[in-house]
Amino acid sequence: MSTWSDALYELLLDAGVKQVAYVPDAGHKRLIELALANPDLKTTVLTTEEEGVALLVGAYLGGDRGVLLLQSSGVGNCINMLSLAAECRVPLLMLVTMRGEWGEFNPWQVTMGQATPAVLEAMGTIVLRADDAERIVETVRAGSVLAFDSGRMVAVLIGQRAIGAKAFRK
Repeated sequence: MSTWSDALYELLLDAGVKQVAYVPDAGHKRLIELALANPDLKTTVLTTEEEGVALLVGAYLGGDRGVLLLQSSGVGNCINMLSLAAECRVPLLMLVTMRGEWGEFNPWQVTMGQATPAVLEAMGTIVLRADDAERIVETVRAGSVLAFDSGRMVAVLIGQRAIGAKAFRK
């Protein structure tokens, strides 16, 4: 996993990302570690995902590009706040690690995991998907160009198959 995370980190720096908002997540662990280690990046740990939408709208108004790292289970928390970015035509790049699909053990993750693409699209978000680790970086590259150059909300869904299903041990 660190191979794509390291390349993704470099891509975000090259895209001019200056702020990283996140809710701690195992799928984004390496990317978060890299961001935290960079004193030139402003990192903000969130108590809930919709705070990240507001934070990154403010970052954009202040001249910074940012990225929101979240899990599919947190997408539902963002729905109302996404209307702010949509209505104001603010570029918003979201990297969403998926749950509730391939190899999921936790039934509580399935409903939102299955609904994530449709929910984001209903709010006007352009949804791209990477189900293979080899496709993550190129998909995020395309998504970052689309978000930052067109002033749109873009979510890149990183499939559970690409990040690995979590295992439950009894």
